[in-house]
Amino acid sequence: MKDTSGKPAFRPRTRAVHSGTRRSQYGEVSEAIFLTQGFVYDSAEAAEARFLESGSDEFIYARYGNPTVAMFEDRIASLEGAEAAFATASGMAAVNGALMSLLRAGDHVVSSRALFGSCLYILEDVLTRFGVEVTFVDGTDLDQWKAAIRPDTKVVFFESLSNPTLEIIDIRAVSKLAHAVGATVVADNVFATPVFQRSLDLGADVVVYSATKHIDGQGRCLGGVILGTEQFIRKTVEPYLKHTGGAMSPFNAWVLLKSLETMELRVRAQATGAQAVAEALSGHPKLCRVIFPGLDSHPQRALAAAQMEAGGTVLAIDLTGGKEAAFRALNALQLVTISNNLGDAKSIVTHPATTTHQRLSEETRAALGIGPGLLRLSVGLEDPADLIEDLLAALEAA
Repeated sequence: MKDTSGKPAFRPRTRAVHSGTRRSQYGEVSEAIFLTQGFVYDSAEAAEARFLESGSDEFIYARYGNPTVAMFEDRIASLEGAEAAFATASGMAAVNGALMSLLRAGDHVVSSRALFGSCLYILEDVLTRFGVEVTFVDGTDLDQWKAAIRPDTKVVFFESLSNPTLEIIDIRAVSKLAHAVGATVVADNVFATPVFQRSLDLGADVVVYSATKHIDGQGRCLGGVILGTEQFIRKTVEPYLKHTGGAMSPFNAWVLLKSLETMELRVRAQATGAQAVAEALSGHPKLCRVIFPGLDSHPQRALAAAQMEAGGTVLAIDLTGGKEAAFRALNALQLVTISNNLGDAKSIVTHPATTTHQRLSEETRAALGIGPGLLRLSVGLEDPADLIEDLLAALEAA
């Protein structure tokens, strides 16, 4: 394969291993960790020149950029099909950085209502505190998007696959509405992953990830990334983040860089396991619903098939017995770990109403479909048969 310039156009698994590599004079095979805050200049004139305009392999200060961080940024940008990326200290730093760098007092944002609790906090509390108007809609209802997007709308924001009820946004349709008024589309693509969905190809302008999730995939460190055009990253995001201090550490960048080498293999195996678990639990008498984009019972199954290569690694199950039954099931698990992370090699389950979304009012949780019996299950790399046995036994205890 060759790209339009005649150079080899490698496939995603190859790019995940080789893209963005910078080797030092020692010719190391594994990428180096540059644990340094600052950089040395040969002369005062060289320092002046670098501050005026830094080249792609010229660095000033770790808050502005670092060789190890740059390798991670280049590699994830290659996988996502983006022109550029800026790596951040966490996924929420990426969400905050993307939105705050774009907006100012008086601007208008339209967002889907079904979001992670911290994303809701940024939109409801932080942005409005600084004079940004935010309108929330049911992300699955295109008529609500049409009614809410105005000629002065500056940004449209959504989770492409919502946390925790797995609602799917029609990225093409929403992006078309946003672009008609000149709004920038920012998509949080964590649940769909870079493996199963290319949101930029579907119409989004900016994509954000919590690299803490599938990109690391082994529960070791925090990280985030913002992806978009070279102009947006260099002229909008970078000035904001380098002055406010949300940059990724070189060590975390190295961990995440190495994780990208195996991400596709891990995530595809996890998705296969999630499909098997979802099918095994469907119709269980103690569950009122199993939510998974790979099931025909998902209300947006056709959209999921059109946008995603697979159903993902996360499912939600809703126990008929409410919180008490959910807690009994959680406490009966022997293999699946109770934690609030996701995308890990280990299967993880959480009770959103009392953890990730506990700050929301009971009425808001009900409107979002987060009932007292809902559990969010992130499927790991264990044998699916063992996971199914563990979950079925836990449901019997419920």
